[in-house]
Amino acid sequence: MAEFDKVIKGGMVIDGSRGPRYLSDVAIKDGKIAEIGHIDENRAAEVLDADGMIVAPGFVDLHTHYDAQLFWDPYCSISSWHGITTVVIGNCGFGFAPVAPEARERAMLSMTRVEAIPLASMKEGMPWDWETFPEYLDSVDRTPKAMNIVPYVPIGPILISVMGLEDAKSGRMPTDEEHKEMCRILEESLDAGGCGWSAQRLPPTGPGGAQLDYDGTAMPTDVMSNETALEFAKVLRNRNAGHMQTTMVTGDPKADQAHMEDLAKVSGRPIVFNVVQATDTKPHIHRKVLAWLERCREAGTRVYGQGLTTDAGFAFTFVDWNLFDECPAWREATVGSPEERLEKLADPERRPALREQIPEFVLGPFENIVLTGPASADSQKWLDHTIGQIAEQTGKHPVDAMLDIVVSENLETEFFSMPPNGKLEYLKEIVDNPYVLFGVSDGGAHTKFLTAGRYPTETLVKIVRENKMISLEDAHWRLASLPAQLAGCPERGVLRVGAPADVIVYDYENLEVLPSEVVHDLPGGEWRRVQRAKGYKYVLINGEVTIVDDEQTNKYSGQLLRHGRGSKAIKRAVAA
Repeated sequence: MAEFDKVIKGGMVIDGSRGPRYLSDVAIKDGKIAEIGHIDENRAAEVLDADGMIVAPGFVDLHTHYDAQLFWDPYCSISSWHGITTVVIGNCGFGFAPVAPEARERAMLSMTRVEAIPLASMKEGMPWDWETFPEYLDSVDRTPKAMNIVPYVPIGPILISVMGLEDAKSGRMPTDEEHKEMCRILEESLDAGGCGWSAQRLPPTGPGGAQLDYDGTAMPTDVMSNETALEFAKVLRNRNAGHMQTTMVTGDPKADQAHMEDLAKVSGRPIVFNVVQATDTKPHIHRKVLAWLERCREAGTRVYGQGLTTDAGFAFTFVDWNLFDECPAWREATVGSPEERLEKLADPERRPALREQIPEFVLGPFENIVLTGPASADSQKWLDHTIGQIAEQTGKHPVDAMLDIVVSENLETEFFSMPPNGKLEYLKEIVDNPYVLFGVSDGGAHTKFLTAGRYPTETLVKIVRENKMISLEDAHWRLASLPAQLAGCPERGVLRVGAPADVIVYDYENLEVLPSEVVHDLPGGEWRRVQRAKGYKYVLINGEVTIVDDEQTNKYSGQLLRHGRGSKAIKRAVAA
């Protein structure tokens, strides 16, 4: 009988610790790394040839919304295609538990806009065999997975379950009894395996206010008081466990930063702040955030930034586009059914307000948006033209130039825009801070617009190989070990004896992100945009090979990591 289940033979090991790379073999037994060094092939039942390849720990993505998709897609694609082996769900305070049966439809409707997840997919693809958060985790545990899942406890459903939907969205201060009950639910959810809690805190309008409910109103956490957030922070303090994730832009950066520092100090736990983004025209913004993060580090306050390091752009049509919500006129005009949107965008009386409120927060300069998918012969001449070019040639305002085409083509015109963070020198300023996490993939969300789950491959190709901003050793620490520590699973994100065998083997010199494509693979007949990777020879999760040569093997060895630990480990601990 073989001593090991597998040996990864002859690769260049980058172990995630920031230590120097070394040529070595890696042996695996019972889902864990059993030995590293020179290992004879005859000691293993299976040999995986890694000659000329990098062998590294699987990537850990702290910011995803696979809460629904994991039920119909065991691979949580596109993340798994890009070397990610562990994802954290429940970000931004959004989730599906606790949710009473009569509130399920409303919970799904919220996610159709704030995270742009198709309603038909959620209705058909989610089992809804739970009400409480512990029951939700049990359902995730039962579901076949080719990805490790770490759950945040989302605060939004807790606010709604205790205060009711209207009051939770009103901004009313909870009573002492309501605070007590919400903290009890949070405790119960953390007991079941939550790694901490999350909450989006964005303004209903203005810069940053582009993540709203399906009807254009604020999400409950947007209007949650600082006092309530501090009550939740105290729960983590009493447990001395878990961390927090927040997206916070209220219009007063100093007050926001002071509040996040308070959360970190009151809880004694880390907080991950979204998002640190370079904007080509306003570099002072990210520089001030980086300076604040450095002050926090020097003071010993555990605040980490989540950096937007991908330049994945947005491809969209006005059938379902929702990321102009920072501007009230655009938000109102793009709420409702496609028929209602068409009527509003065609309304000449609305055009002055739409022209006045030019959205730029998400996409950058409006006139730089490119028409990439004409839906009629009449607009074929505008293929690959910017809105600015079309406006100049037609003598129209850019808003009218765009919307006249959109209306004539029944909202089906496709556009593309790069995010406003293209300058490499500004990206390097973010990358140079070793405690800014890479990512903000939003995996599972905005699936018709965005493919940011490609960020690990993009990091290795663009940031390391092409522009040499950091070493491979540093990149793998930032992509795997650091986020694993914050997620409460420090044994992952590293290659060492005894660690779970979440391992990627890839061809560094030939690694690439493939072009965007549309696939019709969602429940309910829905479609999405994806970008695949080329160059991943093997991906192993808990010792099983889930991907070979960039193709899925349909091995479901992923685990629900309650408190950052595998479900089996938890059950053994409870039994003991």
